[in-house]
Amino acid sequence: MKKLLALLGATLLMAQASDATAAGWVSLFDGKSLDGWKPNENPETFSVKDGVLIVKGKKAHLYYMGSVSNHDFTNFEFEADVMTFPKANSGVYIHTIYQDGDWPRTGYEIQVNNSHGDPKRTAGLYSIDDNYEAPAKDGEWFKLYIKVEGKRIITKVNGKLIKDYTEPENVKRDKGMEKRLLSHGTFAIQGHDPGSEIHYKNIRVRPLH
Repeated sequence: MKKLLALLGATLLMAQASDATAAGWVSLFDGKSLDGWKPNENPETFSVKDGVLIVKGKKAHLYYMGSVSNHDFTNFEFEADVMTFPKANSGVYIHTIYQDGDWPRTGYEIQVNNSHGDPKRTAGLYSIDDNYEAPAKDGEWFKLYIKVEGKRIITKVNGKLIKDYTEPENVKRDKGMEKRLLSHGTFAIQGHDPGSEIHYKNIRVRPLH
């Protein structure tokens, strides 16, 4: 019976993978290594264990630099399973470019934070269109979804809409935020501070044309 259940489970996983591939979804993280990703300062902040990307340590950012779409995305859907721990802070940058250090200056940060001292919570567009109510709990996996199409950004957590934002024409940002604009670029995952621990898995993208 155990062998039969295992076989059925494996078959289901293969079918799900096939469906995802057929739908145009492409994995960005192999669950075994950081292949295709490039950390900047403090690379030890990022590690992989049991299929999970563990983000824990000093400030650092992990940029996708792999072959999918030549790591240059314009319109897309992005998904990742995420787990935060108490007082954790992270984020997923979109339309950004690699920097050797400091906070990414280009693109938007989609916040990942359910209990950190910073009140800006998960799935908000950091300092552009913030969310102040945690949509998930620490210690539980949740699905973060991001869609960019034209000038529109949609974020969801576990299928629930959190933000539906359209970037205004000829928008002008405050000083230091001038490059918080939609254009094109790659993804980056943030390690915020030594007190933060965040886990990511099943990181994937579906390019849109």
